Amino acid sequence: QLQLVESGGGLVQPGGSLRLSCAASGFTAQSYTIGWFRQAPGKEREGVSCINSSGAFTNYVDSVKGRFTISRDNAKNTVYLQMNSLKPEETGIYYCAAAHYWRGSGCYTEAYSRWGQGTQVTVSS
Repeated sequence: QLQLVESGGGLVQPGGSLRLSCAASGFTAQSYTIGWFRQAPGKEREGVSCINSSGAFTNYVDSVKGRFTISRDNAKNTVYLQMNSLKPEETGIYYCAAAHYWRGSGCYTEAYSRWGQGTQVTVSS
């Protein structure tokens, strides 16, 4: 039984940084691919980044490559998203979610079966 809880969101100025955490619980937590997704009001939820169960493979949406880094510490049952040089258009609710299988082509919402509650990220001056 897997549960996911996001934290680390808040208000940051353009160009600033935030580190989001996704804490997982349950005895099977380390066997899952974990993804980060974001959703702005009135827009479809999109995949930002994802990481396979061991941490050996990662994907990023093109718009965040070079600025965001996903990582996981399986000993702590936690996945992180380090976000640098944040832009106002990246404001939204950020969710982490778990999937059973890794897909090298990208992070697709339909592949993820369990979701956290989300954490708000606001990028504004």
